[in-house]
Amino acid sequence: MKKTFHLTHPKLTVPRHVDAIKHEVKKYIKRERNKTLPDDADFWDFDCRFGDDEATSTEIHLSEISKKISEVEAKNQESFYLEILAKPAYRAEKPE
Repeated sequence: MKKTFHLTHPKLTVPRHVDAIKHEVKKYIKRERNKTLPDDADFWDFDCRFGDDEATSTEIHLSEISKKISEVEAKNQESFYLEILAKPAYRAEKPE
């Protein structure tokens, strides 16, 4: 998912539209996690980028997405860019 979200909507209030955006992101993540893994992979990992636009976006952790969207809402910005790319990953062994 590489998308620029706009917080303005002709019929929805901003808080309601932000909730809809968060729901769309969660639905996308769930759909990606349910895809069949390659044989040698353990789980789906996600590369995430967030920013005002694609050129100024920075890498973030998957768990920070909701917090970043709430920050954009609090700053009264009109839009933001979000990129989420799934990749197969491998669990590292714990050092003893």
